[in-house]
Amino acid sequence: MTPPLPRADLARLIAAQVCLHAAMTGFRMAAPLMALREGHSAAAVGMLLALFALAQVLLALPSGQLADRQGIRRPLNIAIVLATSGALLALAFPVFPVLCVTALCCGAASCVTMTAVQRHAGKLAHGSAQLKQVFSWLAIGPSISNFVGPFLAGVLIDASGFRAAYLLLALLPSLAWFWARGLRELPNQHTQAEGSSGSAWNLLRQPDLRRLMIVNWMLSSCWDVHTFLVPVLGFERGLSASSIGAILGGFALAATAIRLLMPWLASRLRESVVIASAMLGTALLFAVYPLTHTAWAMGGLSVLLGLTLGSVQPMIMSTLHQITPPHRHGQALGLRALAINGSSVVMPLMFGSAGVVVGVAGVFWAVGAVVGAGARLAISLPSSTPPPPQRI
Repeated sequence: MTPPLPRADLARLIAAQVCLHAAMTGFRMAAPLMALREGHSAAAVGMLLALFALAQVLLALPSGQLADRQGIRRPLNIAIVLATSGALLALAFPVFPVLCVTALCCGAASCVTMTAVQRHAGKLAHGSAQLKQVFSWLAIGPSISNFVGPFLAGVLIDASGFRAAYLLLALLPSLAWFWARGLRELPNQHTQAEGSSGSAWNLLRQPDLRRLMIVNWMLSSCWDVHTFLVPVLGFERGLSASSIGAILGGFALAATAIRLLMPWLASRLRESVVIASAMLGTALLFAVYPLTHTAWAMGGLSVLLGLTLGSVQPMIMSTLHQITPPHRHGQALGLRALAINGSSVVMPLMFGSAGVVVGVAGVFWAVGAVVGAGARLAISLPSSTPPPPQRI
């Protein structure tokens, strides 16, 4: 008989993740805004934003190795210290060079948190059905923190200034410590030597993991395409800033909505079928997107795309935990984080250059064609079989 899912531990894990990630997202909104108000150039603000992602690229693999060796408590404590230190530096010295240090600290804390939390969440689950449910719940956390952090920071900036916002963001990691202190370390069935043997890159010798990483990179690139090119396409169509914001907001709300439904649907779905269907659906939506000329049409496609791409993460995470040795889950998660964050740094530059050559429509169609073709890789991934429906 499968043991029940420890929902209390999962709730603590999600709450700690939200608090630490909200500190980062709050600073990611507030720090560039402060830099702009102090007269720094757009290039300087772009560099500041890049530092949040750069820290996550540099620490992706080390954070995975740390999680494999130390479990959940020590990585979270390190992340709490990093995030709090960066926030307090900005509070004490709110100048641009210090904000750059804060960006690195908060980006690093977010990377360490995500890897440790995802690894621990996978160990809470027993069987593929619980894996899909756990990662469906876990995927809701970043959606909450992406709203909470910037919203609270913005309210306090307008009401009391930047230092008040920085003080609140410095307190959020302490709340993460409050939630994390009740977490239990789970026993590792493998020895320390097993857990530390081999480079993370050696995992890519497994054909299934290679295919999964390629598929994951394709889908994360689609998020970057949409975020980067919709404002460009909207500007070409003469849409207002509020209309473009509403289109992107519809995407985010749809992605959150499907993640709220996934815990109840996950046990009835096969991972490979969901991922392949999402890739084909994304290819179709990308083919139609450049042909639309109104905000309503673009908004409708944006919602459909949010539903499509938002359904994928739990399935990818479930597959990753099934095809990776248990004592190397942290390394595999580090590889995934490296691919996603590296894509977020590099892809906008590539999309911008390609857009100059072939136009925005050409980029949408090219990326859509690649993702559609990649559905063949997704359907070949191993996946669990849903249980047969029970008669009532």
